Amino acid sequence: MKTQIIILGAGVMQGPAIRIAKEMGLYTVVVDADGKAVNIPLADRFEQIDLKDKEGIEALGRSLLSQGKLGGIMTAGTDFSGSVAWAAERLGLPGIPYEAALNASDKGRMRSCFEKAGVPSPAYRVLSGPGEIPPGLSLPAVVKPVDNMGGRGCRRVDSPAEMEEALAEALRFSRSRRAIVENFMEGPEFSVDAIVYDDEITICGLADRHIFFPPYFIEMGHTMPTQFPPEDQEAMLETFKAAVRALGIAGKGCRGAAKGDIKLSPSGPMIGEVAARLSGGYMSGWTYPYSSGVQPIRGAIEAALGRRPENLKPSRFWTCAERAFISIPGRVHSISGLDEAGAGVQDLFLRAAAGEEVKFPENNVTKCGNVIACAPGREEAVLAAERAARSILIRLRPGNPSTDAFLGAFPAARAAGDPASGGEPEGRTFPPSAFTLGPSLLAALALLPDPPPPPPDALPAAGIFPFPEFSSSGLRDYLGRDVGESLKAVRKLCGFELPLGGGKNLLGRGFWSAFIRGGYQGAVYFLDNLREGYKPGDR
Repeated sequence: MKTQIIILGAGVMQGPAIRIAKEMGLYTVVVDADGKAVNIPLADRFEQIDLKDKEGIEALGRSLLSQGKLGGIMTAGTDFSGSVAWAAERLGLPGIPYEAALNASDKGRMRSCFEKAGVPSPAYRVLSGPGEIPPGLSLPAVVKPVDNMGGRGCRRVDSPAEMEEALAEALRFSRSRRAIVENFMEGPEFSVDAIVYDDEITICGLADRHIFFPPYFIEMGHTMPTQFPPEDQEAMLETFKAAVRALGIAGKGCRGAAKGDIKLSPSGPMIGEVAARLSGGYMSGWTYPYSSGVQPIRGAIEAALGRRPENLKPSRFWTCAERAFISIPGRVHSISGLDEAGAGVQDLFLRAAAGEEVKFPENNVTKCGNVIACAPGREEAVLAAERAARSILIRLRPGNPSTDAFLGAFPAARAAGDPASGGEPEGRTFPPSAFTLGPSLLAALALLPDPPPPPPDALPAAGIFPFPEFSSSGLRDYLGRDVGESLKAVRKLCGFELPLGGGKNLLGRGFWSAFIRGGYQGAVYFLDNLREGYKPGDR
């Protein structure tokens, strides 16, 4: 009879674990609360159990033990290492102590462990309700739930006025209704994965994280290996290992994995977070294997079975780049460019579909998709991933209230610099505009003509009033498209020539405002509304 292994999660991130376990000759028993999770068909057996239900998972394990040969339990890319450790401890399976898993799952406990062990990490306070900046902390600060992942409910706070809203949001995302407030750490950010066997911590990748869109922390991709100097890498990895030991994930009898977020602050490495599992951002299942030839998930499975992990030494040294693509708020009409994007990359993951509502990401689970490219050189891999992400064009349905509201946050009055227009300066708007204009460009935009829009049947022959100050500015949108590339996307989706300065009817300030605020999506939405006869507020 095959050795059985329980794997928590049947989503995209758990696909590699299920496939690799089967390649190893194991019988996979996969657990997920979602009976329609995408990777259920890969499993030998599926059980629909909430991953928070550690007693239910333990009961499943006891049943398997009584019927056959259960060798271990593991997860990758979920926030339920506590359920894994609980079941392993009570069933006598290899793993880490349940208390260590709690240390790694609760950010308050985590910071306390770091503080006691002298591991560099920010000052913090845990709160269970709205409040002011806690004593001993300073601005800017970071507010987040103590027990969630993917950046849900996590944001930067720059003023006392922002604290109450940020705390309410963090508490909403917390299963225990607690939030943590920390001093903000300056510096670039990195991700690291590791396999743990006793006190041996084997590093499986150190990647540069690419974070954007304050006050939130949206990872628009990562690139590995990091391009930072070896001495910085060594310092960060030693700090990470100290953090893993401080939480109790490593030590005699420990079998598992660890994932960390690290910042290289002006005073040296500081730990953001450490989880008792492998990462969920494509790193352990895709980018590190492509980059190194190593399968860290295989190592995590071996550790979960109580075996010393083997074959964790890199066999090649390529660069792998993962990049995300996103949308302004609205409802998807269509997605194009997938074939073009997929031709130059290893993987393309689509998380949006026609008819679905999309929003500008406030966390790392509300992006529209990701692409992964790999090459012997860093520049080649990065260019391939970024080019693929820019190839994917998401067209939104016209007449949508959320898109109207988003585009309405960039009124003509603001372009004119009218203080009565309301709202914050352009640089402080969230969601941000696709192109952020400085005062001189805003003033130039305000001077553009804004004639009545042409009737729908005249749109195919329309042109655009030239805006040379903007067109030659070198500004780029969310994914790095310049003005020319973005206009090309507008023409491709609409099927109009839209010449600059030509045509019987010229589109002016209204078109450019929608384009600047929402990029190619905003401009196409503007034109589709004209074609369909929608006005803001129409349904």
